[in-house]
Amino acid sequence: MKDIASANTDKFKDPFITAKGETRASVELHMLETVWFNTGTLCNIECLNCYIESSPTNDKLVYLTTSDVVTYLDELDSFEAKPREIGFTGGEPFMNPDFPDMIQASLERGYEVLVLTNAMRPMMRKRVQAALIPLIKDYADRLTFRISVDHWSQDNHDTERGNGSFETMLTGMRWLRDQGARLAIAGRTVWGESDADARAGYAALFAENAFDIDAYSPAQTVLFPEMDMTVEVPEITTECWGILGKSQSDVMCSSSRMVVKRKGAKSPVVLACTLLTQDPEFELGKTLKDASKPVQLNHPHCAKFCVLGGASCSA
Repeated sequence: MKDIASANTDKFKDPFITAKGETRASVELHMLETVWFNTGTLCNIECLNCYIESSPTNDKLVYLTTSDVVTYLDELDSFEAKPREIGFTGGEPFMNPDFPDMIQASLERGYEVLVLTNAMRPMMRKRVQAALIPLIKDYADRLTFRISVDHWSQDNHDTERGNGSFETMLTGMRWLRDQGARLAIAGRTVWGESDADARAGYAALFAENAFDIDAYSPAQTVLFPEMDMTVEVPEITTECWGILGKSQSDVMCSSSRMVVKRKGAKSPVVLACTLLTQDPEFELGKTLKDASKPVQLNHPHCAKFCVLGGASCSA
């Protein structure tokens, strides 16, 4: 059963029909542009509103290994149209001891690599730094670190991530800056401020720290909508594309898939997207080829985050 709050209990039950009896929208895989790997749900911190409840004790998604990643990279070698990008998320990816090797394996295949990280102590371990320095030097044009900066102010960021997290994060970002790494950030839009005010705040933060990040670029400063399961959201029907002036290609699952490994499972599986890690309905198969099937938009996150919020985890 889905973990959906009471506001949506009559909705998101049937994959094909909405609560009102209308045909639920689905999304075809238009072109596989990004393959995501969730390196595991373990994290060095526990954020107040983490959408997959990552923490120092949550290992529902266990560590992927370099061998797991290479298996999927090998599969991609057989694809006529290869993806542009390999993305890594968690948990905190740098908790996984294999993670630098995963980055290297992906870069050596010629992919752009996007790393989602909190840039805190797991990334700053000497062993990790020693592995990252040559990767940044050799692949700076294809390796991007997207840092979680929930808000441009220390108070709001620390409210979400814990006291001291803002300064620890800035230390990691400054280290990446000094290595010549390409940086982006992921913020949130839950603070009751306008988009313009939020971006102005980030611009000031970037200028103060000499971060080469464009606060006004949606690709470099990504501001994600809140994924609050207590808020009622509409179901997306086939007619919504025309009503909203949007198309299937605007939605993340039209161009990406994510690989995870569940605790106790013999092998990884491929999911529809980065957001829906806990619902077996969105497991599409064990291989990327198996996972090319359409995705039914049968979850509140599909509506609020992707269709109505217009957000995407890819670069």
